[in-house]
Amino acid sequence: MSSPVLRVCALYPELMNIYADRGNLLMLERRCAWRGIEFRLASSTVDQPLHDEHDIYYIGGGQDSDQRLCAADLVSRKAPALRVAAERGAIVLGVCGGYQLLGHYYEIGAEHVEGVGLLDVRTVRDDGPRLIGNIVVELEGSEIVGFENHAGRTVLAAAQEPLGRVLRGCGNDGHSGFEGARAGNVIGTYVHGPLLPKNAWLCDWLIATALGCDVSALAPLDDALEEAAHANARHAAGL
Repeated sequence: MSSPVLRVCALYPELMNIYADRGNLLMLERRCAWRGIEFRLASSTVDQPLHDEHDIYYIGGGQDSDQRLCAADLVSRKAPALRVAAERGAIVLGVCGGYQLLGHYYEIGAEHVEGVGLLDVRTVRDDGPRLIGNIVVELEGSEIVGFENHAGRTVLAAAQEPLGRVLRGCGNDGHSGFEGARAGNVIGTYVHGPLLPKNAWLCDWLIATALGCDVSALAPLDDALEEAAHANARHAAGL
């Protein structure tokens, strides 16, 4: 029997990669390698086509100028393939700026930047302080931990499911108590740190879901270091 293959596509990896978010791809690669799962990483950047042939599509965070450039390309060139992939159940994961691009739009002053609308959210930047610091989010009986640093305030539509509820930190807007958003296998979050090395259980959920199996089907790993990283981040947030 041939080994399973996880096919991952990183969108704009050279532009949307601040706050160590490239570590999310490394975490996916390592946990696949330790289990004998073949890991195939592709990329699609500005002016390149996006193909509907991957199991996970990943967009990290970037500076405002880079995010504007990527937003224009994402909407004009890549949106159809990304929507088709999401409709067939592929995972689409956006972190910070990538999360904002998965929504309908974000506004910086009078500037209106369109997103792809896979999540029913909208982001605006007001005159308030940046939402920054350690964060703990409760979801589905588990927790994700990490660090947030964003000026945008993301508002969820009434029917839009959040990713989780904030236990410590600011989350989407600093007052609603929600963090991130999820629609099926489309997930957006502000959690950096990077996200997956401090939340190994979430990494395994992404791998298993992308491969069409239950997490219990994945070979167990020695997660002592990952559990310590999670505990340390949780402690740093005051829990």
